[in-house]
Amino acid sequence: MLKEFREFVMRGNALDLAVAVIIGGAFGKIVGSLVEHILTPLIGLFMGGADFSGLKSTVGEAEFLWGAFAQSIIDFLILAFVIFLIVKVVNKIKKVPPPAESTTKECPHCFSAISIKATRCPNCTSELKA
Repeated sequence: MLKEFREFVMRGNALDLAVAVIIGGAFGKIVGSLVEHILTPLIGLFMGGADFSGLKSTVGEAEFLWGAFAQSIIDFLILAFVIFLIVKVVNKIKKVPPPAESTTKECPHCFSAISIKATRCPNCTSELKA
């Protein structure tokens, strides 16, 4: 059983997942810090120092901290937008090269793959239109 467990852990997928979780957690802290310590205060300056976290309503003895909930939604939207921008920049940096032009075409008679320059199909010997 110990051997099976070791094989499971040493599989590429398990190790890749572990690395992804650790790096994702660290990256999440960086982005969270950027949002909390830099972007939120900047946005607060433009909104007149708006902080909704202290707003609440009371019904009987129950307190509804709807301001904290609203602040969490605002923080989430800012965080999601920052992640969107980061992903957009990374995708722009690692541009995928366009697919190479095809060097083959399909014979309209036998449907086999032939050279794009062929004037006669090597498989069925049919003449091809240019």
